[in-house]
Amino acid sequence: MRHTIRQYSGLIALVILFLPVTNTAAQQLDFDKIEIKTHHVRGNIHMLEGAGGNIGVSAGGDAVYIIDDQFAPLTDKIQAAIAAISEKPVKFVINTHWHFDHTGGNENFGKAGAVIVAHDNVYERMTQENFIRSLNRKVPPSPKAALPVISFSHDVTFHVNGEDTRVFHVAHAHTDGDSVVHFPESNVVHTGDTWFHGNYPFIDISSGGSIDGMIAAVEKILALVDDDTRIIPGHGPMGDRSDLEDYLVMLKTVRDRIQDLIHRGKSLEEVLALKPNADYDSSLGNGFINPEQFLEIVYNSLMGE
Repeated sequence: MRHTIRQYSGLIALVILFLPVTNTAAQQLDFDKIEIKTHHVRGNIHMLEGAGGNIGVSAGGDAVYIIDDQFAPLTDKIQAAIAAISEKPVKFVINTHWHFDHTGGNENFGKAGAVIVAHDNVYERMTQENFIRSLNRKVPPSPKAALPVISFSHDVTFHVNGEDTRVFHVAHAHTDGDSVVHFPESNVVHTGDTWFHGNYPFIDISSGGSIDGMIAAVEKILALVDDDTRIIPGHGPMGDRSDLEDYLVMLKTVRDRIQDLIHRGKSLEEVLALKPNADYDSSLGNGFINPEQFLEIVYNSLMGE
């Protein structure tokens, strides 16, 4: 039985996300046409949208530091957007995980003097070749300048810009190296790719991700937030507690439906034919992970594939 994602229309987008950016990939994504949009979140915190994962920015009296940095060809545009917020250079880059649409600018920011910080598993994955099984794609090691200079096993706290910002690890969620960034005094959270707002999420099983870990991560985030919290997702528009609660309900519902079908002896092909998440497809199935892909990811996660 084959347990790899099939050749659906969203595959090209996924390949671009996780490949080092070549001229061909750049032409496909057309970085020249991408604009970096800045959204003020609250206080010193901003969110930048472009291509790839949403970037968080803390710009205050002490320093500027960012959460993720998208693709290398966008660095100049990202730096220009940051310069419009603050004249200070970027002092730290926090990577929420290792995927290239979140770490692609590391080398540029590292060479410019920023200190890159991430979980231990991000460092390990970026220093070696990785194989993303669902894409049948090898990803080579990152150059030295792109690697985290500081890594941590559980959590780390930044005492910068007038507040203590906590970065903490959530295990086996989107990958095995995910971090969530919590600004308690500003009441802002950056979830990394534990939350895809408005679309089905990609769970990278070959990088240690799992559906149960995603659910546990979202539950941990929800325990920190209230109705006034602004939440920056890894992908999609900024949201709030209610949005994240809806996402958690979806994850649990789809997980439980597929688990029940597995207990009833259904094969992957039978699960796909039954379309157990059909009620979510119209609202969440239009991103680069389509309904069949998400079903297959969850099925393989529950089967331990």
